[in-house]
Amino acid sequence: MRLRHWRLLASFVVMVAMPIAVLVIYLWSVALDQYSSVAGFTVRKEEGGNTSELIGGLAQIAGSSLSSDSDILYEFIHSQSLVRTIENEVGLIEHYSDYWDEDPVFALWRDPSIEDLEWYWRRIVRVSYDANSGLIEVRVLAFTPEKAQEIAQAIVRQSEDMINRLSEQAREDAMRYARNDLEEVVERLKRAREALTAFRSRTQIVDPEADLQGRMGVMNNLQQQLATALVDYDLLLETTHENDPRLAQGRRRIEVIRERIAQERKSFATRSAEDTPDGEDYPSLIAEYEGLVVDREFTEETYRASLAALDLARANAQRESRYLATYIQPTLAESSEYPRRFTIAGLCGLFLLLSWSVLALVYYSIRDRA
Repeated sequence: MRLRHWRLLASFVVMVAMPIAVLVIYLWSVALDQYSSVAGFTVRKEEGGNTSELIGGLAQIAGSSLSSDSDILYEFIHSQSLVRTIENEVGLIEHYSDYWDEDPVFALWRDPSIEDLEWYWRRIVRVSYDANSGLIEVRVLAFTPEKAQEIAQAIVRQSEDMINRLSEQAREDAMRYARNDLEEVVERLKRAREALTAFRSRTQIVDPEADLQGRMGVMNNLQQQLATALVDYDLLLETTHENDPRLAQGRRRIEVIRERIAQERKSFATRSAEDTPDGEDYPSLIAEYEGLVVDREFTEETYRASLAALDLARANAQRESRYLATYIQPTLAESSEYPRRFTIAGLCGLFLLLSWSVLALVYYSIRDRA
């Protein structure tokens, strides 16, 4: 073997063999056993059709979709707020820092900041999330099986509380929106009824349609009286002479009735100042009245729809539409599975070997070109 062969062998020992030996010694002699606890859960919706869909969209209280809730839950498990909450509940720093002197690689150093604890949280809590099904599986590592299960239970409990808070907020928003809509409709209904009352007070007409029917009745009565007067006048004309005073009286009666009919017909189109304070024409009054009645009826229908929406929102608020379904309760390990010593040693050895090979090839390539 030449000198360059010995140098290559020395570099292999320094860069590959020695680090692997140190790693193997540490993994099998120093590294502490870690236990895992697995929990699986998903966000579920209550079975059965939603009443809001049956009513036809009067009140859509649909919040976010289930997949969106699962996405929020996935991010929540990695959040700093959850880390801080579980630290206050179970004492993460106290547990993982106690093993710092024995296993400084896999344990947590003493007096870490919340950012350090959040970084370490991603090492000990591994989350698997299927976006299609919405299933979330959490694996927690700890130096004792009881602590791993305790942390997993705390994660499930906090996740359930978070979903409940989201549902409660959605219900409160739905109730608030329904109440606001109802209050607006009530104000509109008050204004519509007040406008109709003001019209009746101004025109002194309770119902123009009823008033019109009354005038039609008067017209019909006058027409009947005119027909009777004409018949009586014809009969009297056949049975008496022209100087009979009853003929003059009959003609006068016919003229008076005809004048009254003409005046009544004219009043259908125009009302005189004596009939109404403003002297408004009758068609305009009828058009105004019909517009006010339509506004009132439409507002009343909207009011009934708003009441139905409020009742629906109240009914949905009385039940929890979304909840956390735990399909795997936090497990209690009986044997240690971590750290995965053979996997870590094999990957590190492969990485070191590849790195040494690349460096060696680069070195000899440069040396041959020099």
